[in-house]
Amino acid sequence: MFGTRTLSFVILCIALAGCGGGSTGSKATASKVPTLGTAYPIPSNQRGWGKVKPTEVYNGGDQTGLVGHIVWTSWGGPRAVGHGAGFYEAPDVDVAGSVLAEATIVAFHLGRCDGRRAYTAVEWYFPNKNQSFTPDTYETTCGGFGYYPPLGS
Repeated sequence: MFGTRTLSFVILCIALAGCGGGSTGSKATASKVPTLGTAYPIPSNQRGWGKVKPTEVYNGGDQTGLVGHIVWTSWGGPRAVGHGAGFYEAPDVDVAGSVLAEATIVAFHLGRCDGRRAYTAVEWYFPNKNQSFTPDTYETTCGGFGYYPPLGS
């Protein structure tokens, strides 16, 4: 009834979950996985925002806005926790004096950004520098970069 080529095509289509009409399975599943806020155009060299489990987060400013080599130990729940390396700026030391240190990054406040499920807040801290997670001070990740509470308040 079917030729070998036709049968192979049918099997391939079934394996790929649909032909031509568009697969909703993987897109529906992907849209349920939260991103780290949304990407925003300024500064243009920012990285990690709008991604799922980014291995690097960078605000695009000085080095203290960078956490790299992130390995996430959780993602998708109320809090996502990762471990990596960032630049620690000690009290009374300027940015140029910041040093590379182990960092813990926490994404939280699950919500929506640009219609997608996303973590709308993130904070990183340096446990080896006697810092800990403080959910009342964070960077906003949805609709542009900012701090909460606003700097200077």
